[in-house]
Amino acid sequence: MEITERPLRGEDLAGCVALSRSANWNQNEADWRLMLEIGHGWGVFAPDGRLVASTVVLPYGARFAWVSMVLVLPEQRRKGYATRLLRVALDDLRRRRLTPILDATPAGREVYLQEGFRDTWGFSRLRSTSSAPGEAASGVRSLAAADWPSLLALDVPAFGASRERLLRALAARLPAVALVAERAGRIVGFLLGRDGREARQLGPLVAEDGKAARALFAAALGRVAPPLYVDIVDRAPELRQWLEARGFVFQRPFTRMVHGTHSAPGDRRTLFLVAGPELG
Repeated sequence: MEITERPLRGEDLAGCVALSRSANWNQNEADWRLMLEIGHGWGVFAPDGRLVASTVVLPYGARFAWVSMVLVLPEQRRKGYATRLLRVALDDLRRRRLTPILDATPAGREVYLQEGFRDTWGFSRLRSTSSAPGEAASGVRSLAAADWPSLLALDVPAFGASRERLLRALAARLPAVALVAERAGRIVGFLLGRDGREARQLGPLVAEDGKAARALFAAALGRVAPPLYVDIVDRAPELRQWLEARGFVFQRPFTRMVHGTHSAPGDRRTLFLVAGPELG
């Protein structure tokens, strides 16, 4: 028997989680299931049936798609599997006329540059392992069903496309931090989150200004226990300093990269936290 390549299926979820675990990434089975429901992926399988490498694409609207979960088991690296599956994904998106976007670790960035990706902007992962007291946050409340039109009206220009299916899934995953910020009777920001294999992740966070973003954070920290991850955009140093004062510590950087264009979609002036490098 030889190494085989095929699309990922529901029966592969255990192998997918094993790939995340081998890389010390945070995705759990619910994350993988969600990604395969929103998008699709491919895997390289060893003769014994083990999943040894993966790549996933998540289409968002008719313009672009996220390239995600480019992973290889440590003992199977340097055999070309990651590049092989990445090229399968790029060919798929080329046929669909979707622009590939991804969030790269420093090691992955070198591979993606060789495949024609370009840097746009960056963000940093911060981690907290200690409880931080919640703060009174005027104008922040739990997300209600009637809020979705206003929430999506904020998110679409920030992200660059509708990702309603993803956001609704996240709101159900960690409802304690599904929050909106109001001002003068109008929604000016929102925060969602999810459980993870290693830690809960807060994000995305979209807000009209830093004041609303901080209020959402202040409320969320009193509602969810550590460990916590946040992926904060580099253009928000004041909010980052505020988080670091509450015990968040830098873990690693990421670079948002694009293929076949010069800029990433969306308007990051209102984007404070990304959903995660695997989701956008």
